[in-house]
Amino acid sequence: MYSMTGYGKGEYGEEGLTVSVEVKSVNNRYLDVAVKSPRILLCAEDSIRATVREYLSRGHIDVFVSYTDKRDKQKTLTLDWGVVGAYVKAAEELKRAYPLLEDDGSLSFFLRLPDALRSDETVAADDLLLTCLDRALRLALGSLSEMRRTEGERLKGDLLSRMETIASLRDSIEGRAPLVAEEYREKLTARIEEFLDGKVDETRILTEAAVYADKCNIDEELTRLRSHIDEYYRICESEPVGRKLDFLIQEFNRECNTICSKSCDTEITTYALAMKNEIEKIREQIQNLE
Repeated sequence: MYSMTGYGKGEYGEEGLTVSVEVKSVNNRYLDVAVKSPRILLCAEDSIRATVREYLSRGHIDVFVSYTDKRDKQKTLTLDWGVVGAYVKAAEELKRAYPLLEDDGSLSFFLRLPDALRSDETVAADDLLLTCLDRALRLALGSLSEMRRTEGERLKGDLLSRMETIASLRDSIEGRAPLVAEEYREKLTARIEEFLDGKVDETRILTEAAVYADKCNIDEELTRLRSHIDEYYRICESEPVGRKLDFLIQEFNRECNTICSKSCDTEITTYALAMKNEIEKIREQIQNLE
C-alpha cells in the first residue's frame, strides 16, 4: 500500500558532470507530472514524464532538475542578432527622445547585454547529460517510492484498525436486530391492555408485529456489509488500492444510511451512526492512497 505524499532526491555524476533531481508528490485524483528543468533539458521532459509513469500511477508530481558541468570541453559563443538588433533599435529611440544622454554604443557594451550572446552548450543536451539525468531521476523516484510505501503502511494499519471497529459495530447491530420486533410486540401488547382493560386480540398483535418487523428488516444490508468487509480486507492486500477502496467505501456508506433510515431502534441507530463516523474517517484516509 502506497501513500501519494512523499519526497525523493537523486544525484548522479560522471566525468565532471553531476545531475541532481528532486521529486515531490501530493494527492491528486490522476497522475499529473510537472517538470522544472534548465532550458538545455527541455527536450527530455517527455522522457522524464514517461519514467515517472513507470514508478507512479496517481498523484501530482513535481520534478526539479539541476546540473553542474565541470567537464573540460570547448565552448563557443553565438551572437543572437535578433536580440542585439532589438537593443540597437531601442538605443536609437532612446537617443532621439533624450538627445542629451551620453552615448555608449561600444561593442563591449552590447556584448554585456542579457541574451546577446548564447553559449552553444545550451542548444542541446549531449548523451552523457541525458544518461546522468535518467539515473538521477530513477534514484529520486526510488527514494520517493520508498517514502510513499512507508507512509502507506502506516495508513494501512489505521485503515485495518478502523475496519475492525466497523465489523464489530455490524455484529452488534446483527445481534440487536432480532430483538427489536419482539420488544415492539411486547410494548404494543402492554399499551393495548392498558387502554382496553386487558382485552387483547393476539392475532392482531402478531400481525402488527410482523408488519413492523418487515418494515425494519435490515438483513440484506447486514449481509452486504459483511461482503464489503471481506472485500475491503482483500483489496488492502493488493496494489494499487486507492480507487478500489474509494468506490467500496461509498457502498459502505450507502448500506449504513439505509440501516439508519429503516431503524426505529435507538440502540441500532447509535451503532449505525458510530459506523458512519468510522466510514468517514476511512474515506478521508483513502484520499491519500495511490
